[in-house]
Amino acid sequence: MLCHQRKLFPTFTQMEFILALLAATIVGLNKAGLKGIGVLAVVLLALAYGSRASTGIIVPILIVGDILAVTYYKRHVKWKYLIKLIPAVMIGVLVAVYYGKNLDEAAFKFWMALLIFASLFIILYREFYKQTAFPNTWFFAGSIGIVTGFTTMIGNLAGGFANIFFLATGLPKNEIIGTSAWLFMIINVFKLPFHIWSWETITMKTFLFDLSIIPAVFVGFYLGIKLVAKFNEQFFRYFLIGTTALGAILILLK
Repeated sequence: MLCHQRKLFPTFTQMEFILALLAATIVGLNKAGLKGIGVLAVVLLALAYGSRASTGIIVPILIVGDILAVTYYKRHVKWKYLIKLIPAVMIGVLVAVYYGKNLDEAAFKFWMALLIFASLFIILYREFYKQTAFPNTWFFAGSIGIVTGFTTMIGNLAGGFANIFFLATGLPKNEIIGTSAWLFMIINVFKLPFHIWSWETITMKTFLFDLSIIPAVFVGFYLGIKLVAKFNEQFFRYFLIGTTALGAILILLK
């Protein structure tokens, strides 16, 4: 096992550390309300550390961002929607844990790239079909919840799928941010033991590494709060789509 861990988590280079700092900053921006940018953080870490290893490295960073988000948007959470969604998300996580445990790196790269492109498709669909109405039913919540759980475990890419559910609720922007912040904090904490003991993608070494880059999450969150109301969202979304698509292609070719 120790040999396996050394192979899975090689010594971090200076460039990998820089990419991780940038990814942590992006996580902070995303949790502050710049939705969609979190996909880019996943891409950067996958390129630096490999697809499977990156899924564990990013989880503690995400939890820190979640804590900041639920603290800042604590007055905007709507628990009745979480009660409807969370059980199905947990089922999706368990399915992914079982399915993904024995995937080799090539298969894992394929699935991660596929999920990135699926997330981009959702972003594009919402861009051009903003008025699309989604049903707000238990069956719809269950279906979206299972897909959300599966994608958050395989690639930490569930934001786009969860947003489809929240669009169906008709909630205003701040309540969507606050409610989704609680959703992902609960789910990311739920994922922790599986990354530690089942997939072994979180080790003491990766945890200590995460501690060294966590300040970047705070920086990103602060910048995100300042930018969320001022940023040219249209240009930002097109930039995000282009860079993320390129990243997904690079993950496949790496």
